Amino acid sequence: MGVSREERAVGHEKVALDRLKARLQAYMAKKGLRSTAQRRLIVDTFFEGAPHMTIEDLLTEVRTRDKGIGYATVYRTLKLLAESGVASERRFGDGLSRYELADEAQSHHDHLICVNCGTIIEFEEPRIEALQDEIARRYGFNITSHKHEMYGTCADCQKKSKRIV
Repeated sequence: MGVSREERAVGHEKVALDRLKARLQAYMAKKGLRSTAQRRLIVDTFFEGAPHMTIEDLLTEVRTRDKGIGYATVYRTLKLLAESGVASERRFGDGLSRYELADEAQSHHDHLICVNCGTIIEFEEPRIEALQDEIARRYGFNITSHKHEMYGTCADCQKKSKRIV
């Protein structure tokens, strides 16, 4: 019997996580940084956590395991993850910095952001990517990176507002 699609996805995810962890270890070694128990807990919690975590989200999760970890330690560790290329800092217009895993080996994704409840939906659309490439070629432009974020109202908030009326 073959390997299921889910098992392959889990395998690819583990390879990506291992690659990101190795990148972080190499960066820390290069900078002469130690791997403390608190830092490892924060990093592991970030890797296991939900996408688009704020510092406060991560702090709450970490404190369920170690109440002694402070805001500054979580903040510095997230900055370290971003500097090393393991995490990407995102700002979705609500004044908060959110962090997600950054792995260029994974396919690019874009975001739908609900302005009412703050839900963030990741999506991939090859037609959008192809159109962006076509536009860049037309203007002789070399794209080095891009972000595509669409703001609006999610399906749940739309349903709620229809019930209120």
